[in-house]
Amino acid sequence: MTKPQILRLNDADNIVVAIADLPSGTSVEGAVRTLRRIPRGHKVAACPIAQGAPVRKFGQIIGFASTDIAPGDWVHEQNVTMGGDFERDYAFASEARPPEGLRQGEVPAHFQGFRRGDGRVGTRNYIGILSSVNCSATVVDYIADQAVRSGMLDDYPDIDGIVALPHGQGCGMASKGESYDLLARTQWGYASHPNFAAVLLVGLGCEVFQIARLKETYGIAEGDHFQSLTIQDTGGTRRTIDAGVERLRDMLPVAARARREAVPASELTLALQCGGSDGYSSLTANPALGVAADMLVRQGGTAILSETPEIFGAEHLLTRRAETPEIGQKIVDLIDWWQDYTTRNGGEMNNNPSPGNKAGGLTTILEKSLGAVAKGGTSTLRGVYRYAERIDRKGFVYMDTPGYDPVAATGQVAGGANVLCFTTGRGSAYGCKPVPSIKLATNTPLFQRMPDDMDINCGDIVDGVPLEEKGAEIFQTILDVASGRKTKSEDLGYGRNEFVPWQIGAVM
Repeated sequence: MTKPQILRLNDADNIVVAIADLPSGTSVEGAVRTLRRIPRGHKVAACPIAQGAPVRKFGQIIGFASTDIAPGDWVHEQNVTMGGDFERDYAFASEARPPEGLRQGEVPAHFQGFRRGDGRVGTRNYIGILSSVNCSATVVDYIADQAVRSGMLDDYPDIDGIVALPHGQGCGMASKGESYDLLARTQWGYASHPNFAAVLLVGLGCEVFQIARLKETYGIAEGDHFQSLTIQDTGGTRRTIDAGVERLRDMLPVAARARREAVPASELTLALQCGGSDGYSSLTANPALGVAADMLVRQGGTAILSETPEIFGAEHLLTRRAETPEIGQKIVDLIDWWQDYTTRNGGEMNNNPSPGNKAGGLTTILEKSLGAVAKGGTSTLRGVYRYAERIDRKGFVYMDTPGYDPVAATGQVAGGANVLCFTTGRGSAYGCKPVPSIKLATNTPLFQRMPDDMDINCGDIVDGVPLEEKGAEIFQTILDVASGRKTKSEDLGYGRNEFVPWQIGAVM
């Protein structure tokens, strides 16, 4: 059987997608032949498209023809524009359905996790070192490095490691308002994360982001699981490093008491991420991850979709699935905020896709958003959260974050995600601590080119592997990784530099 070279995704589409490099003159549909070489993952006009007419993919508008497009021509930046705004039918809550339980043949799933004192469950057993401000970032790194070099972890094989997570904020900022609140939520989300058995928070002492204020705001009492130091009060850099190492030494026996036990999959909170996307993302890895997310939701677990700039143009697909009109309206309000935010900063929502996305076949943010939303499956949307806000509802939920992957994932982890799936078509090099990140390749050549980074190949979907089958493979991998199996990015040691809290507002 001849392998197909193009895919038609919806009967209403006026384009088809090349799933192989198509030389000029290749037969596309019927009498239509390519007028030039079409790269793999890119779009071909299946019929005449008049200037100003909508370009449709998946039956949805992804842009407008900036010139007449002939059948067989390459449909991309040179002849497609975002055009003027067009009406979205938000149809709030029109497709919401009651929570769906296990389907026939599905059995309750479990994984081996760490049950913490507050009832939440971790998938890893780390000790964390956080900095309250960039001024203590180097000291935080030195404490972790000296502790690891000392060999103190050798006697504690059940501890996954010591993680230093410095960042670039904490001072030169307003002492109240949105920017401060974002950082506070992020820091507390990590300090209390179930993948950390214990946390040491290190400050300078004179910064805007004061440790004492964080403790008061969140009612934090110091003890075996949380301690703090400030460089100025401890006596400077060297003394703080030595004191920090000793604090970690005292924390190790406490962290080592944790043991994995069987817990239901309902205790999983899955962060959904995509980066370095291509024309295959919406065809393979993203919808397959959506199937896995739906499986987790049916098990009583939680899946978090994020990256608000990357749902622009597809937000109506979420508002329809909202549990209530009020939840749906929150999605629209986020889009409005982002449009105003980008305008105020001299940008536009279509600054995304990136050059790499475009090289991979994505033309506009409208097109990219269709694939991004597919990661969220089909379940009812049960909540909309601010960046780094604690997720307190089960099911499919949304968190407002930027599209920049490390910033977005940092917010999701702060909100409670204890496992993460990351789809990529161009080959994003990413990993996360303290949360394991499972990398899904959208196409087989990428999986073969970057075998040390990619955990799962979703490119075989275009060869005939059913989405449901691939989704089940992803779901089983999530359970295995949550139970302790290392991901490729964990083997590579990613995670220290990928902690990037969202910074908005003036830096003073």
